[in-house]
Amino acid sequence: MIRGDAKNFPPWKSHWPVPGQETFRSILEGRAETDPDHPFCIWDGGRLTVGQLNSAANRLANSLLGHGLKPGDTVALMLDHHVDHIVAVFALAKAGLVRTSINVNARGDYLSLLLADARPRAVVAETGFRDVLASAMAQLTTVEFLVWRGGRSANLDFGALLDNGADRSPAVKVAPDDPLVLNYTSGTTGAPKKFSRSDRVLQIGSLGCLLIGDLGPGDVLLFWEPLYHGAGSQTALAAIMERVTLALTPRFSASRFWSDAKKFGATRIHYIGGIPSILLKQPPGPADRDHDVQIAWGAGCPADVWRQFEDRFGVLVHEGYGLSEVANFVCINRDGPRGSIGRVLPYFDVRIVDDDERDVPAGATGQIVVRGKQPENTSRSLNAAAATTKDGWIKTGDLARQDENEYLYFEGRRSDSLRRRGENVSAWEVERIIARHPAVAECALVGVPSGVGDDDLKAFVRVVPSAQLTEVELIKWCDERMPYFQVPRYVAFVEELPKTPSERIRKGELSRSVTDCWDLEASGYSLKGKRPSARPDAIA
Repeated sequence: MIRGDAKNFPPWKSHWPVPGQETFRSILEGRAETDPDHPFCIWDGGRLTVGQLNSAANRLANSLLGHGLKPGDTVALMLDHHVDHIVAVFALAKAGLVRTSINVNARGDYLSLLLADARPRAVVAETGFRDVLASAMAQLTTVEFLVWRGGRSANLDFGALLDNGADRSPAVKVAPDDPLVLNYTSGTTGAPKKFSRSDRVLQIGSLGCLLIGDLGPGDVLLFWEPLYHGAGSQTALAAIMERVTLALTPRFSASRFWSDAKKFGATRIHYIGGIPSILLKQPPGPADRDHDVQIAWGAGCPADVWRQFEDRFGVLVHEGYGLSEVANFVCINRDGPRGSIGRVLPYFDVRIVDDDERDVPAGATGQIVVRGKQPENTSRSLNAAAATTKDGWIKTGDLARQDENEYLYFEGRRSDSLRRRGENVSAWEVERIIARHPAVAECALVGVPSGVGDDDLKAFVRVVPSAQLTEVELIKWCDERMPYFQVPRYVAFVEELPKTPSERIRKGELSRSVTDCWDLEASGYSLKGKRPSARPDAIA
């Protein structure tokens, strides 16, 4: 077992709150008293100070409570990435209302099922989503009123609620262990799982953000990640715990990324998944180093991309790992080995276990299981099927190994482990190598029946617009960078990949047919990699 230990991390700063002793409401109000003029958020043409944020959140919170909502009620937000969304996040926290954030790309059955499960009493949304919400809420009876943002509305209007609410702290009580958000996982292979996070758990997540980003007074964070994503809203909450400023941009733009960073004086950037690779695929130019960014922090950056990113852009990479059901960060790597997701934060314990839930030795790969050192430090799952060990540890479904210094290394998803030619194949590892090809925008690997008891590999590839790539060129790329048993047999070029509303690929919807794609064995191409003298699965 790996016990999170504070000695592995810098000391907590004296002005950071101790999780559970305050709430985000009291943290914001304290900042508004001591530091009202600090710019909490800036954007093209505007800024919002801490004092203005506190005032706006008070007014919106009191207006919502005045329309009959009470602490513990759920409110759904379906808002774009802008300052009003930030105000709404803090307003709900002040009023003790439970926020469920809806991806603005949600449509149809997905949106209907999510709303039916969350059962919000109110919905706050952009006017542009009227039609999709009307369809999704046709059979929903729990919503008592809707608040529209963007143009004055005949119904409740967001701007009017801000104008008319009382600018005083709401006359309700909120506590650290009250639920603050109701979230859903993306559900790439099944229905999304529901879980709640308390104020205390979100404070722990926010401290993880401050630590991994090495955020301190005066830092400016280029803030592009949508607030309807857990990491986006967590970052906004973290920004009230330290004297930092969020530089708000409408969306991620690879072509404008470094010029936006320079324009706003950003000193920190946040990434998820393939963002570092996407930035590396942009044409080199003077903007690559013409900025003030010192640290990029996030999760999902492979060691080779990590090295290239630091060398090209002059920015240190701080990698971490977490999961929605626990906290945004369970472990972080500020100055450890490249490729490591870091050491466990003091609030958690972690084990690496085999299929029988026994601890594996250092260096061996197993599943990550995690628990909070105190029950209050872990999100509360509302899904009866939530995976836990016999003694209550949360099963993450993620694979990792640890070294002798208790640094962890991510090894992919357990569900993405395939078996080919008697060898275990990590789909995650194959995908990250394919994704490095300059002509590849994104890819997904699945197993298809081989007819002899194990898997053959089928790669789905979306090519960068205007780029040219043939199947043989892709296979040559793989052949030079991976062992023969990892090279896909089948390749299917596609215009798009099926996604969840949070942009994760739905592998369950990818075709397992082998008649609709290119076949390596039928092509005549011969792999250069070493082959065994006989197939392990062949009959002697």
